[in-house]
Amino acid sequence: MQEIPVSQLHLDKSNPRLPLSKRGDSEVDIINYLLLEASTIELMEAIGESGFFSGELLLVVKNDDGGYTVVEGNRRLCSVKLLKDPSLAKYKKSSVQSIASSVRVPAPDKLPCLIFPRRESILNYLGFVHVTGKQSWGQLQKGRYLYEYYTRMASGDYTADCKKIAKVIGSTSPYVARLLRAFSIYLKVEDEGFYSIEGLSDISFHLNYLVDGLNKENIRKFLNVNLSEDNLDDVNLDNLELLVHWWFEKTEGQSRIKGDSESLKMLNAILGNAVALDAFQNKGVTIERAYMMTDDFGTQIQRSLKMALQELENADDLVVNIDKFDQSILNDLSAIRKIASKITSYIKAISEDDDE
Repeated sequence: MQEIPVSQLHLDKSNPRLPLSKRGDSEVDIINYLLLEASTIELMEAIGESGFFSGELLLVVKNDDGGYTVVEGNRRLCSVKLLKDPSLAKYKKSSVQSIASSVRVPAPDKLPCLIFPRRESILNYLGFVHVTGKQSWGQLQKGRYLYEYYTRMASGDYTADCKKIAKVIGSTSPYVARLLRAFSIYLKVEDEGFYSIEGLSDISFHLNYLVDGLNKENIRKFLNVNLSEDNLDDVNLDNLELLVHWWFEKTEGQSRIKGDSESLKMLNAILGNAVALDAFQNKGVTIERAYMMTDDFGTQIQRSLKMALQELENADDLVVNIDKFDQSILNDLSAIRKIASKITSYIKAISEDDDE
């Protein structure tokens, strides 16, 4: 352990917390990104109240210029730098200034560090703590870290490499494989400028949609993804663009598909049914309606009739509260009667044929 002056410690411009659009930014820009995106204010308050906990060492590598890059501990370093110089803040200026001016314990001039010879030496620790440990990152940050780790150690045997990474970080190889492939696919989306979808960027993209989606057989087939191979050349880029639009493009504030488990289950079923997929993709049918089409026709009819019956029962409960009716209500009832009669006649005819 070595005490290093704060002035010689620099934030990591390759920090997995940073979206790609922030990579290479100035240190002041990174400080302000962490100020907005991480719990930096709360950490400043804790350090200002109780001091810097020397038991949590910063993990650093020495730079050619004699300074040090902090690979692990960027948020803590950011908090100390803001406490020492509140003018660095472009955002939340009043909060930063208030905390810095009312500290019980002055921000330290030096911080306890553990110096490593190479960045790679710290990656194993980062994976254990931030991918599977208590200080877990978001999926996109995990993907960014694992992708960097994998590209540094890839042997050409993708399955074996995933098993090795999983062992190092205390995870499972299927999860590592899905996360790596999801991030690799995400890079293609990023390379396409997020298909010009309004509001979608490397900050707002939800990688968990892809990570969880690749756990579904029909979604993998739709994208033409094989989780046992490190080969993106065969990914169906047209379908990938469709999927990203369905997930992230909003019409009247809503996207066509949510990224939760229920929506992924419905999407997986729809992608495995040609009729349902055509209705969803080409006819504007909602995901719920398209999902209903994945059942056999008899089940679909039963479900539709039960839903219609429930709505009619609701109308029956309400009708006693109204003393004046619009003609359109009678027209709708007449249409309902005709459709019900048509369905009844058809079913009876089929039943009579079966009896003969």
